[in-house]
Amino acid sequence: MTQYSSLEQQVIALAGVVQAARMVDQVAKTGSYPAAFFEASLRSLFVFDAPSVDAVYGNVQGVKLGLRSVVDMLTDATNEDHLAMGLYVRALLKLEGQFRKRPDLQDVVGSRLNHVSFKAQHFSDDAVELAASVSAIYQDTISHLPYRIKVKGNVQHLQATKNADLVRTLLLAGLRSARLWRQLGGRKHHFLLRSNKIVAAASHLGTPLTSSVDSNSLH
Repeated sequence: MTQYSSLEQQVIALAGVVQAARMVDQVAKTGSYPAAFFEASLRSLFVFDAPSVDAVYGNVQGVKLGLRSVVDMLTDATNEDHLAMGLYVRALLKLEGQFRKRPDLQDVVGSRLNHVSFKAQHFSDDAVELAASVSAIYQDTISHLPYRIKVKGNVQHLQATKNADLVRTLLLAGLRSARLWRQLGGRKHHFLLRSNKIVAAASHLGTPLTSSVDSNSLH
């Protein structure tokens, strides 16, 4: 098992947040998404007792898109897509702060994710079907927090039920990663004080990208 430094562990969790944010933006604008990375983010919701931070996503390969996007977000904030991604990341971190104060909601979300995980193991393992179940959890719990994330994109794509389910699933996956990031010591001021170190760690962890998971293969 690879041993990661404290910073690298935080960066892997942060990559989970950023990866979810990037795909939210992609689905909202284009209705498409990189299926392998969506699957990794979705599956992270069903990992309740991981031996290491990378195991939450299967392995570090599961957040390669996120690692690359961390570098993009922190080195080229003027790019329109990177800017949108950064807005979603900040929104997810703010939402996590509210969710952290609601142990009652945490219990409900955890219990219902356990149920969906059981369904995935014994009945349907289809990612889109699972997303519909996860989306319902988000609607019944996270949507009732005072702060709500506004998703911007193509109205036609956003009004499609499948895409709405994908977006809510990604937001919950991003929230899960934001919680993990904070548990590992991540804080918002690190984006200012440690941005160069975060970029270096993300670049190191994300290189080389293997051909087995291609961020450009849209589903």
